[in-house]
Amino acid sequence: MTFLGQLISFVILIVFTMKFIWPPLIAAIEARQQKIAEGLAAADNSQKTLAAAQEAADGELKAARVKANEIIDQAHQRATQILEQAKTEAVAEAGRQKELAQTEIDAATTRAREELRKHVSALAVSGAEKLLKKEIDASTHKSLLDELAAQL
Repeated sequence: MTFLGQLISFVILIVFTMKFIWPPLIAAIEARQQKIAEGLAAADNSQKTLAAAQEAADGELKAARVKANEIIDQAHQRATQILEQAKTEAVAEAGRQKELAQTEIDAATTRAREELRKHVSALAVSGAEKLLKKEIDASTHKSLLDELAAQL
């Protein structure tokens, strides 16, 4: 009898558990499994997205390096152009300075020759004056100087 009472109590407990406890427990387990599956799928998608983003970043980095190298090459070319232009301008300026110096030298040479002619003519008149032992008047002196300067 006790056994029968225990059997009936056990059957009632099983029916009660199957009717009221088991369905919410199974639903909670299935919900948890679904959340885990969604989390794993999200992690997988995140890894794929991360890999795609990494590839895109690598591509952008390569493009940036290429662009930087192009900019550096252009800068070197521009520097070379500026250097060549500066050399050309320096050569032209040196030529102008040389011409200016040559013009100054020619002018100084001409002035020196004129002064030398005046001194030579003055010495010649002075020598002629001493030879003649007489004083030459100023107008004769001036005409002799002009004549000697023209001959020299």
